[in-house]
Amino acid sequence: MSIDGTSESTPASGERTGDAHEGGFRTDMMISVDRCGPRYGEFIEKVLEFMDRARAAFPSEELVDELIDDLTVVNAKLAAVEINEWESPSGTRIDLPARGNITLPPYLVDTAGDDGVRARVTFTRFHLGGNNAAHGGYICTAFDDLLGMTSALATGKVTRTAYLTVNFRSITPLNTELTVSTSIVRLEGRKIFVAATMTDGDRLCAKADGLFIALNPGQP
Repeated sequence: MSIDGTSESTPASGERTGDAHEGGFRTDMMISVDRCGPRYGEFIEKVLEFMDRARAAFPSEELVDELIDDLTVVNAKLAAVEINEWESPSGTRIDLPARGNITLPPYLVDTAGDDGVRARVTFTRFHLGGNNAAHGGYICTAFDDLLGMTSALATGKVTRTAYLTVNFRSITPLNTELTVSTSIVRLEGRKIFVAATMTDGDRLCAKADGLFIALNPGQP
């Protein structure tokens, strides 16, 4: 399915089709709810848990040696099924938090339309900046992705970030469900001006404004 809701063919689970992409950036996103099977979401959860555990751990030298051996085996298994970026399920499973993309803070979308998005995001130990607060870079990442989604829904096109300005207004805590609300400020041709807030209840943690550009066919 493309970003505007039209159908797209997708490779079957485990099928490798090769990198057939040519030209510029993708013009649509091969989204699905079933690629890699019903337990793919559980796999992503385990990867995210590992990232948290690794960030928090103080392993002995012996455990480090053991974990290196374990991870060598796991990495070899994943390398055997590596696929190109255009067909990877990561970031396209719309039934999973943050579409199954482990590089994004996990969020759940409550509402999404051509006027804005409302989502819930929780930063965990992996996203620690210090003193139980989320790192500002991950806050920016969450804003960037959700504002990109907002721009795409408003235009029915793939967009790229032209600028993103984030103002941090108070501490953004870990392990707390936060609300992100985005909106369209105005449209000027291919330019989409957007804004967003991140709140902990009634407390404003951060706000953002940005400009996204709808890409032309073949544009990188």
